[in-house]
Amino acid sequence: MGPGQIPPRGVGRGWGCIVTEVERRAALDAIGAEVSACTRCRLHETRTKAVPGEGTSESEVIFVGEGPGYNEDKQGRPFVGQAGTLLTELLGVIGWSRDVVFITNVVKCRPPENRDPEADEIAACAPFLTRQLAALDPALVVTLGRFSMGRFNPGARISQVHGTVRRADSESGASNALTFSMYHPAAALHQQSLRETLFLDMEGIPAALLAARKMRAAGVGDADLPERPRAATLITSVETAPEVSQVGQNVRADAESDPTDQLPLF
Repeated sequence: MGPGQIPPRGVGRGWGCIVTEVERRAALDAIGAEVSACTRCRLHETRTKAVPGEGTSESEVIFVGEGPGYNEDKQGRPFVGQAGTLLTELLGVIGWSRDVVFITNVVKCRPPENRDPEADEIAACAPFLTRQLAALDPALVVTLGRFSMGRFNPGARISQVHGTVRRADSESGASNALTFSMYHPAAALHQQSLRETLFLDMEGIPAALLAARKMRAAGVGDADLPERPRAATLITSVETAPEVSQVGQNVRADAESDPTDQLPLF
């Protein structure tokens, strides 16, 4: 991420002016401590370490995956295996790094043999993610995989919505955020054709963040958001999208005056 001024959090975000970043960090640390000792579901019986999540409390962007894998279970950190290496590479495409975002998962303990998390396991972990979202008050939630997407955009199909911007579901815990859906990096390890898709989608995230900032600043509703353009087109192809809203036009103007390699996240 290139140089540039770092704007302060607005007083209207999350808990507002009564909460400092120190308090925000303390809230995340307290959640992490509870996760590490959690016995709410069967996953605690087979875990080595719980994986609450990590990153800066100041970021406006949170990446939410599915659940820990083998390496994450050993280290207690999210996305540290092969999928994590790819995520780091993806962040580098837009000039970001892991330390300027927050990364977590829908479930905080590894499902045995990396199976899909069960509905009751997701439900048991849901309050932790809800509290993390409350502490961070993200402008943009990047969902990685279908289980994460299901939390924020229930009923959506990832093959249809990946690379697009949507308003987060009101019950998701991030009702004042936009979501940007992506395939899980692990999917590209098993299906090489998805690798290019991931990199193309990733290029749309800075524009999605700009759109989220506009929405929050103006109180924009769903009707004012671009219907279904790829987020990347909000920067480069507004004139080719016949029904792009004023929000999309503003995003493009902002992107031209605020290059993505200098886009501050906090």
